[in-house]
Amino acid sequence: MANTSTITLTMTKSFDVTADKVFDAWLNTEMLKKWFFTMEHTNKVTMNEPRVGGAWEIVDHREGKDYRAIGEYLEVNSPNKLVLTFEMPQFSDTVDEITVELKPTENGCNMTFTQVIVVPHEEGWTEKDIEKARDEYKTQTEQGWGYMFEGLKQLVETGKINYPF
Repeated sequence: MANTSTITLTMTKSFDVTADKVFDAWLNTEMLKKWFFTMEHTNKVTMNEPRVGGAWEIVDHREGKDYRAIGEYLEVNSPNKLVLTFEMPQFSDTVDEITVELKPTENGCNMTFTQVIVVPHEEGWTEKDIEKARDEYKTQTEQGWGYMFEGLKQLVETGKINYPF
């Protein structure tokens, strides 16, 4: 594999429901297929073994293509903390690490999401090229999670997702 670097993305989201309910949405297979890298009507596969060492897989079908996301659970501490790996093998052989932490608030909970993103470098890249790639990866990843977290919020607070948002 080519050289790589990492960049850390941290996002927060507030929910008007308990941490238990948000944590469950990260682990419950029926809920995952509605918001996690997919939508219910485009989801082809949702496989989930929510335990340390267990695997997860989502296959989403859009515009004639399948998009596969896979990973492994590294820590499952309900309802406070979840750590998992994230890969999309058709795009890269890199493995990111995601940490989700939930803290109760007066009105529900706050979620802090952290992803250590592995950015592959092409041969001959300058520092400027590397910085540009790191910025693009972070921006695109943050946008994608932003959409997903809006869906997650709607799902746990109302029981359904109203696309588009």
